[in-house]
Amino acid sequence: MDGPGGDRGPGAGVTGSTEEVGGGEAGGNQARTPVGQVEVEAWLRHLADGRQLSPNTVTAYRRDLTDFSRFVTDHFGTPEWRWEELDRFTVRAFMGHGRRRGWSKRTLGRKLSGVRSFFTHLEREGVVEGNPASTVRAPRADRSLPAHVPEPGIEALFDVAEVRAAQNTLEGTRTLLALELLYGSGLRLSELHGLDLERLDGVNEEVRVMGKGRKERIVPVTRRAVTALRRYEPRREETGARSGRGPLLVNEGGQRLSRRSIQRAVSRVLDAAGAPDGASTHSLRHSFATHLLDGGADLVSVRELLGHVSLSTTRIYTHTSRERLREIYRNTHPRS
Repeated sequence: MDGPGGDRGPGAGVTGSTEEVGGGEAGGNQARTPVGQVEVEAWLRHLADGRQLSPNTVTAYRRDLTDFSRFVTDHFGTPEWRWEELDRFTVRAFMGHGRRRGWSKRTLGRKLSGVRSFFTHLEREGVVEGNPASTVRAPRADRSLPAHVPEPGIEALFDVAEVRAAQNTLEGTRTLLALELLYGSGLRLSELHGLDLERLDGVNEEVRVMGKGRKERIVPVTRRAVTALRRYEPRREETGARSGRGPLLVNEGGQRLSRRSIQRAVSRVLDAAGAPDGASTHSLRHSFATHLLDGGADLVSVRELLGHVSLSTTRIYTHTSRERLREIYRNTHPRS
């Protein structure tokens, strides 16, 4: 189809430009990425500096806008388009493009949210007169029950981790500590990855966690986590990492351990312990919440421990607990 803008030439208004960017999901020329670069970068700086969103979140927004702008260029057949020329039909076409590419409902919803937020910024800055994404409905995401490791599986998991930690290696002691914080305190992988040693208070048995939106919460840690920390600290210092400060989980060079390395280490122990297929670092956080609810903890307290903003996010864990109650009922009631 004809490109937007009629006989207005490039440079009139905010145009799509090209730069070398990789890693997007949309099709088209992977080396030349059309974006309204000035506006995009200004918005991303606002997210990072003004709203203090995490680098991972800002990177995700950048990737989603790259996919959207690539699609627009392919859709109109020209890189000479302007943000103010796009309408709701363009955004809907982008959603259709994503469905054809097999993006999940969650991915589609996230990308639409990013596009919508960006246009809200452009509207506030006077670049566009309205938000073309505001009337486009996000697909309703399928809400499945969170995967979790049953309590006997947790015991088997820590049995394996304790045996490996007893060898007194950096990896063995480090992995045990990671497991104690993921399951014992319900930390997210991103929270564990970014945790510094000085935020873990072994005396008061608590950890100060920087969660989503840079919101801090204080979470109790188990005595076993404190013991694991004491076992790990000498191995950590042998790497050259600063004593008492800096990244909690470090590699052999004393640098912060990568998220992927944490995932791999935890997965190895999960596999060795015979954990359910698909069990992951996030499964341990799910297990933390489920086992608290099974033990009688109230939903509001669990929400605070998990760092959820909305109680509805925490409420999904009650479904897992209900399933367990049904199983107990079926297995024990004489007329079930």
